[in-house]
Amino acid sequence: MVTKIIEDVTFELKEDFSFYFLSEYGKVFTVFDKQDSGYICFGVQNGYKKLFLKVAGAPTVSSNVSPDVAINRLKTTVSIYQDLRHPKLIEIIEHKEIKGGYLTVFEWFEGECMGKQYGKFNEFIDLSLEDKFNIYKDILLFHQLVNQQGYIAIDFYDGCILYNFTSKQTMICDIEFYCKKPVINNVGRMPGSSRYMSPEEFQLGTEIDERSNVFLMGATAFQLFGGGSDRS
Repeated sequence: MVTKIIEDVTFELKEDFSFYFLSEYGKVFTVFDKQDSGYICFGVQNGYKKLFLKVAGAPTVSSNVSPDVAINRLKTTVSIYQDLRHPKLIEIIEHKEIKGGYLTVFEWFEGECMGKQYGKFNEFIDLSLEDKFNIYKDILLFHQLVNQQGYIAIDFYDGCILYNFTSKQTMICDIEFYCKKPVINNVGRMPGSSRYMSPEEFQLGTEIDERSNVFLMGATAFQLFGGGSDRS
């Protein structure tokens, strides 16, 4: 295990990795190093501007994939973000090769993640019905575009939803697994949170199509408005 300190921000890796490129974008003020995706992410600030940097290639402690798999996946996500540009999707502004890995740079959004693992889920649930409807409308509008562009929303869940409780703005992030049709389930249990996944995402050999997108929006409504996985 290796402990790294950058701009007073401390994190751990399985092995050392050079983050020489971070200084090009500003001063590091936070790190997200516990994801199982194989990525490590940084918040950096340059003057009044903040950016979100996602890095593949570093041997992160919690990763369940190899650095090579993470690098290839991050490269493929660039075209997804470009195809699905939308006012409610985090904006990708740069991507490039780095020594031993790959880097994507996004606009920073001042908000909280709805994901249960981030500690703000109950605050989302306690929002007014009007606020929840507005969040849900933004999610629907983005996924209308997803459907129109011929994509299937794979691995969307509450961890992909960001919300600013002051400005009441919603943003969507982490769409790495969204796939262009046709999509066939060739793995059995596809990636994602079971609370949001359609039946065909568990069935080997089935086609994943617009019905899965519709199911996902319904499952999202249950999670946001009440009921969760109990849809009785």
